[in-house]
Parts: sequence; structure tokens; C-alpha cells
Amino acid sequence: MGMNGSTMLEPLRQGLPPIDPAAVSSSASCALPPRFEAVRGARHFTRSTLTGWGLAERFDDVALVVSELVTNALRHALPADAPRSEDAPVRLHLMRWTSRLVCAVRDPSQQSPSAGAAGDFAAESGRGLFLVDSFADSWGWHPLAGTLRGKVVWALFRLQAAD
Repeated sequence: MGMNGSTMLEPLRQGLPPIDPAAVSSSASCALPPRFEAVRGARHFTRSTLTGWGLAERFDDVALVVSELVTNALRHALPADAPRSEDAPVRLHLMRWTSRLVCAVRDPSQQSPSAGAAGDFAAESGRGLFLVDSFADSWGWHPLAGTLRGKVVWALFRLQAAD
């Protein structure tokens, strides 16, 4: 796989990682309130979900990625002029297959997660996306379809196959 440095932080703009949704063995999701304390809630949710799936040893890597994705999502879910009454614009989804774990975070912004041209956005979230790229096996994003505004950013982790 010839990934050169310049494209490393360009996520795949595609529907989902190459996985078959019908093969999901378990999934869990939680709505996150549009407040920055939600990152802590997302970590608790991730810990209890992974523990329930027997994947507690992957918590550190996954939680780091979840924290970055949720932080970025909240940054978009919390524009200064937005009404705080909006119900849960950010959702965290965890899905597992036999050999993969995917975490996906939905937020209300249509903007690409690597929007480097937006001035300080790159400086603030560039490090976070670099961490996501380092710890996850692959990641990407896609705009929501239909009447839903926003996007989903996902990260995939390979799991050791049982066999």
C-alpha cells in the first residue's frame, strides 16, 4: 500500500469501510450531549462496551481515537451561535465484526475532517487526526444522506482473529 505522507491525512471519502453490515456481530451507540463533558461520557461508554465484548485490552487505543473524533464532532456541533436545545447532534457508534471494530461519530457539520484551508481548524484538529491515523488501521468519512445534515467520521481497528 503506497501511502505517501501528503495524502496520509486525507481520509477516504466513501460510504463505509469495506465491511459487510450484515455481518455485524454486535453494535452499540449512544447520543452525546452537545457539551464538552461528553468526551468523558464517550470514554465510559467505550470502556463498558469493549469490556462487554471481551475487548478491554484494546480500550487505550480505541478510547484515544474516540476522544479525538468526539472532540472534533463537538467543535462542529457547538458553533458559538447555535441553540443549545438541539437534541444530541453528536452520536457515537461502536460496531464489531469477527476481526474488526469500527467506531463512528456523527456530527452536524458537512465539512471534511481534513479541511486544512479553514485556518486554525487544521492547527487544532490536525494533531488529533494524526493520532487517529496512527492508532486506527484505517479511517474516513462520508456525508449523511437524505434529510440528515452532517457527516460521519469512522475509524477501523483490526482485531486478532480467534482462529
